[in-house]
Amino acid sequence: MIDYDGEAGGYDASRGGEARAAATAEAVEQLLPAETCALVDVACGTGIVTRRLSRPGRTILGVDRSQGMLALASGRLPHRVVRGDATRLPIKSGNVDAVLFIWLLHLLDGAAPVFAEGARVLRAGGVLVTTVDKEEGAFHAASDVAAMTAPMRRQHTTRATDHFERVVALGASLGLSMVGDTLFTGIGQGRTPRQWCEQIIAGRVPWSREASPAQIADLCRDLSSLPDQDVARPDPLYRLIALTC
Repeated sequence: MIDYDGEAGGYDASRGGEARAAATAEAVEQLLPAETCALVDVACGTGIVTRRLSRPGRTILGVDRSQGMLALASGRLPHRVVRGDATRLPIKSGNVDAVLFIWLLHLLDGAAPVFAEGARVLRAGGVLVTTVDKEEGAFHAASDVAAMTAPMRRQHTTRATDHFERVVALGASLGLSMVGDTLFTGIGQGRTPRQWCEQIIAGRVPWSREASPAQIADLCRDLSSLPDQDVARPDPLYRLIALTC
């Protein structure tokens, strides 16, 4: 797991900064009902996306358990962020129009408790918006890295906590049905072959964590043999879906 307190200071810059935040917020807004007045962003991080969702007449609350992230978010959203756990939101039942899980589910061992909590705080007709298939976003476009990593990635995909079909089924079990989806680009997040090797060796790539040391060594050797070691491959294309109760 990433040390979010330790990485808070450089987190935004390492993940596309304001350009990525703008693309994310625009995509989220596409899935929100026009009458959304109360929104909670769960795992809001530094608040760089949350801030862009502010509208006249809309109340926003950012929730995160990382004090380092919240220190930055509070500057962007004064008095509108709170420290809390995604499985125990400090919100009354049936009290919000929209709940956001942006780049959260893929970090969890199981999404059921978080999803149940999101459903609990939604008003009737409210929407839950979440990213799905996060780790596959980097491979939407054909590339040498995509082709080389495909065999290892296939073993992980259907087991991922944020796998699209698993998320939709989980939502259905809680009375939530899918009502929309959209895509957005993770601007500035394309990685080079060298960066992929570094991330895999550091254990920060979920689809590689169950591989054996020998498999990891073989993959990194092959990635290191690719041309243009310091040229980023295509930026990720992320998927957002909206479910309603």
